[in-house]
Order: sequence, then structure tokens, then C-alpha cells
Amino acid sequence: MEFDIPSIIQGYAQGYFLMANVGDESVGWYSSRKRALIPLDDRFRYPSSLNRALNQERFTVAIDRDFKAVVEGCSDRQTTWISPELKEIYWELYSQGWAHSFETWQGDTLAGGILGIAIGGAFIGESMFYRIPEGSKVAMVKLVERLRDRQFILFDAQMSNPHLDRFGAYTISDREYQALLQKALQRSCSLV
Repeated sequence: MEFDIPSIIQGYAQGYFLMANVGDESVGWYSSRKRALIPLDDRFRYPSSLNRALNQERFTVAIDRDFKAVVEGCSDRQTTWISPELKEIYWELYSQGWAHSFETWQGDTLAGGILGIAIGGAFIGESMFYRIPEGSKVAMVKLVERLRDRQFILFDAQMSNPHLDRFGAYTISDREYQALLQKALQRSCSLV
């Protein structure tokens, strides 16, 4: 199946995101009046219980080591918005250098990961998962460090939830988001 990747990137650059309808798996564009962001400044925090996992260096971090496994991990839940077609779109975005998987590994076992799209200085987080406890949380901390290092200015989490709130996630209006997104798109940043 052929996908118009430039149009898809343009959609994300305008503040939309793709999701499959749970009922019929048709893929469509969505936006939100409120957008959840993970802070890349000193507002970022994480549970102190995570310090042990970080200090013991139980996990190693990789980018794009097993992109398909991260997409599968993100979609492996009772109700998922990542349909087979959306998996193909993510693969095409990955093949063209837009989509990335930020992973934690314990030895040769994928512990967890975050799926996202990098455009300019914006990282748009699509989904995350874990197979080993703390795997996705360590990935979140290490990804924020990486985004700061690489001068990204926006980590879009799309929608808030209690898990993201533990990392300091906050919501802004669509108008504020659009202004920040346009600023981020002027940057030339690379995750890898």
C-alpha cells in the first residue's frame, strides 16, 4: 500500500495526529482543544522510586534497534487504536526517517519503549509500552534527556493520563500548542 508521507508529515506539522477507529479500524486525523506536553525544562520530574532502576543501570537504551517490536508492543493491548494500516504507516514513516522507537533493553530482551515522530524540534509521542516493570518509565527519563541534549523544544504527549502526570505532564490550549509547534518546526534537530 502506498502512503503519501509528505502529506502525513504536513498533517502532524499542522497539529493533527493519526488514530484508527477502534470499531472499524479506519485511520483518520484527529486534533484536540487541549494538548498534553512532557516538559523538557525543570518541570520534568519522575517518581523517586525510579531512582534505583536508573542508578543500577539495569536497562540499556537504544534508538530504532527494533522499531517493529516497539510498534507491536504499543498495539498489544485489549483495545488499541494502532490498526494494521497504521502500523504500515508508521513503518513507512520510519523507513523515511520520521518515526522512531526509543527503547530500553535488559540484555537481549526489549523491556519497553516509546513510539514517536520527530519533525524539526518537535517529538510527537504516539504511544509507549513496557514488558519489564520500569521499562517504559526509564525510557521516558532517558528520552527527555536525549531531547534536551539535541535541543528539541517540544515533547507532545497528545493526551494526558495519570501515568504521564507523574512526569510533570501539563496541558495547554490548541492556540498555545500551535504557536509552540511552529516555533519547534523552525529547528533542525535529530534524535539519532
